[in-house]
Amino acid sequence: MKISWRDVVARRMRRHWLTEPAGAAVDVVRAICGAHAQVLSAGETSVALRVDGATRETVQQADGLVKTFGPRGTVHLLALDDLPLWTGALSALPSGQQVPEVMRMTPDQKAQVIEAIGDALAHDDLTVDELTEEVVRRTGSWAGDLVMPAFQTYWPRWRQLIPDAANAGVLCYGPNRGRNTTYSNPHRFKPFEPLPGEKALTELLHRYLYAYGPATPQQFARWLKTTPGFVKPYFTDLPQVELDGQPAWLAPGDEEFSDEPARGIRLLPYFDAYGVGSYPRELLFPGKAFTRATARGQAGNYPLLLIDGIVGGVWHHKKSGRKLQITVEPLTALNRSRLKQLDAEAARLGEILDATPALTVGKVEAGPHA
Repeated sequence: MKISWRDVVARRMRRHWLTEPAGAAVDVVRAICGAHAQVLSAGETSVALRVDGATRETVQQADGLVKTFGPRGTVHLLALDDLPLWTGALSALPSGQQVPEVMRMTPDQKAQVIEAIGDALAHDDLTVDELTEEVVRRTGSWAGDLVMPAFQTYWPRWRQLIPDAANAGVLCYGPNRGRNTTYSNPHRFKPFEPLPGEKALTELLHRYLYAYGPATPQQFARWLKTTPGFVKPYFTDLPQVELDGQPAWLAPGDEEFSDEPARGIRLLPYFDAYGVGSYPRELLFPGKAFTRATARGQAGNYPLLLIDGIVGGVWHHKKSGRKLQITVEPLTALNRSRLKQLDAEAARLGEILDATPALTVGKVEAGPHA
């Protein structure tokens, strides 16, 4: 079966709640397979712009969300009820690159550290320094050796296992204590057991394909930060289609596409899931957009202007007190109707960020991550 790129874009936009708003933040986070929250303000904005009337503050207060490590080892907002799936899938991935010998731990030492983290966070939220004291006390001085290079200093050995502890289901982020980050144990919110690895990875692939499909093993592996060879067996017996002359796969029983195309203007913040998880890159970022809005094919470095679901420019905002300056750089001229839609998007961002927006259409001078 051949499918058109226009139909793929329309379906993804609907399933990412970019054509009609969702009812709750947790519905958004589940639908897009997690909201990238390494830059928390951007992650909260990503969720809020998909929920009618939501703001960053209402996302912060939303029920059913947890901030933890997700795909690619990066910080995400995930649905709390989905932690059995995520922990089962992420803990089943093959180990990454070998660390320098001075940093290494034996399998037994790794197990001790992860158990110590879970125990230390079982009743209290702790800062990283407090958690260091508890982990060293429960394991041994070797866990506190300053051997992990970080920002012109060194961190204790145990800290390299923070993502592993999250994948094991015993660590997530807690509420900030002033300017200090704290960690918590998600079992305090809702006890759970990670799903068996193969079952979890199968379900995660189906969810990814539902949100981002059709896709290939290479694309799913890149999104998950693993190898195509590892995930390829999970594609066996899935429905296959042809997109842009290339084979791609769908979730089971998910072969219907609407004839209604995506329409309208949307402004997506840094690392929005729609741009990060969608492939083929050269179709989502056509022509000049590939150079202007990606870093050699890596999406997320620039906020995206979507025109009918396709990247058609970049934008930047700067908040000062109650004022929000938004600059949008389209890569093609916008007609009067498009400009009116852009005004509405700017106004919506003002609501989300609790500020009065001022929109300028022109060159964005700020670089990536600015």
